[in-house]
Amino acid sequence: MEFKQEDVSEPVSPTGQYFNSSALSVSIIGVLESEIPIDDSPTMALLKDVFLPINPRFSSIMVRDKNGVRRWKRVEVKLKDHIRVPTFPPEKSLEFYDEYLNGYISKIAMDGFPQSRPLWEIHIIKYPTSNAAGTLIFKLHHSMGDGFSLMGALLSCLQRADNPSLPLTFPRFQTSSKLDGGGGSIFSGVPRFFSGLVNILSDFGWSLLKSSLVEDDRTPIRSGDDGVEFRQIDLTTMTFSLDHIKQIKTSLRVSINDVITGIIFYGTRLYMQASSHESRNAHSTALVLLNTRNIAGYKSVDEMVMEPQTETKWGNQFGFLHVPIPELDGADSSDPIYFVNNARQIIKKKRNSGAVYLTGRLLETLRTYRGPERTAQYMHRTLKNSSMTLSNMIGPVEQMVLANHPVRGFYFMVVGVPQSLTITMVSYTGKLRVAVGTEKGLIDPQRFKSCIEKAFDMVFNTAVKSG
Repeated sequence: MEFKQEDVSEPVSPTGQYFNSSALSVSIIGVLESEIPIDDSPTMALLKDVFLPINPRFSSIMVRDKNGVRRWKRVEVKLKDHIRVPTFPPEKSLEFYDEYLNGYISKIAMDGFPQSRPLWEIHIIKYPTSNAAGTLIFKLHHSMGDGFSLMGALLSCLQRADNPSLPLTFPRFQTSSKLDGGGGSIFSGVPRFFSGLVNILSDFGWSLLKSSLVEDDRTPIRSGDDGVEFRQIDLTTMTFSLDHIKQIKTSLRVSINDVITGIIFYGTRLYMQASSHESRNAHSTALVLLNTRNIAGYKSVDEMVMEPQTETKWGNQFGFLHVPIPELDGADSSDPIYFVNNARQIIKKKRNSGAVYLTGRLLETLRTYRGPERTAQYMHRTLKNSSMTLSNMIGPVEQMVLANHPVRGFYFMVVGVPQSLTITMVSYTGKLRVAVGTEKGLIDPQRFKSCIEKAFDMVFNTAVKSG
């Protein structure tokens, strides 16, 4: 559908076009867990007065102008079309509702957005689970922005539980150890200079091969099948103490990101070994997402939703690194700390090589000469050829409330990607919530969770004893 030039507003960003194309349709699901049963009577007013004014994209659809350029067009939002209040079987156990909620999220993860209305929706679950008295689910299309932008939008609707007149605040870590996200973005800070031409060419060349010709092995965490993004997922979460993570960080003299990534890699290899001994040393890589905003963390929700001309601008501002998952038979791999140190060395080298910058330039060149659809196909292959994606966000230090509903916990998941395994992390009130999205029927979610928890305990016990 085409519209006159005067009827449309800002152009859709290149990344926004990639994420809403024939090759990719990627969304972010955010889950808020309420301490009390949910009263949905304030929903309409909250959406109209607080949520919609945050950014014009929440009131816009994606269209083509007379020149064929995709743009955001403002439309009248019919809020009722964006709100779902599902009915579950009544009077069941918490365990039953845990499973039912997981199945419900799996279903909405696969459902596409109608292109005739703004690309977001809210699901209000009025049934108790093991983690909450009620659950609020936001589903937002990734074309509207990355996790940094969309998380800021959601947090704009919440207040501090202890004092609503004060702003939510976020943990501040030193540059070398910040848990800093962006949509996902697990590592931030693109270097202003590149450390070595050899590293640049090596890392960029390897990234190019991984995105075009070289696939990871098929393993218990990667089916490698076409259309995996259309299969059902299982969603499992686990919680770790940030104080314990900081203890490991201090003992090993590494960053918080190093600790988290090393534990995830170690737990993943333990799962692969437990599922198929032959896969313990299979060729497997992770896509680690990198926040490319020129920021050193963020201090407030307002900073996350600033106008586009600021350096924390709205949108999709991220790159990615191909990081090999260390093998269990590698040097010193019997020591859990090996995985933390290995992750630190590899990511530090790749982050400083400038490969992220060159990858971004490659995507822009592809878009210019081949068009956004072909570029989206390239991104699809990049995801499909790797085994997993890691991303995280910083959450508030204080407990939040939404319309007088205290938030016990929250997490997010990226859905619609052609991978069998996606892991996201978010900090909140001194804890790190890890969410794991797994292809149903391929990965055993409970066994995988157990392996990650085992890896955490082993790294923590080894680090504390050595410290």
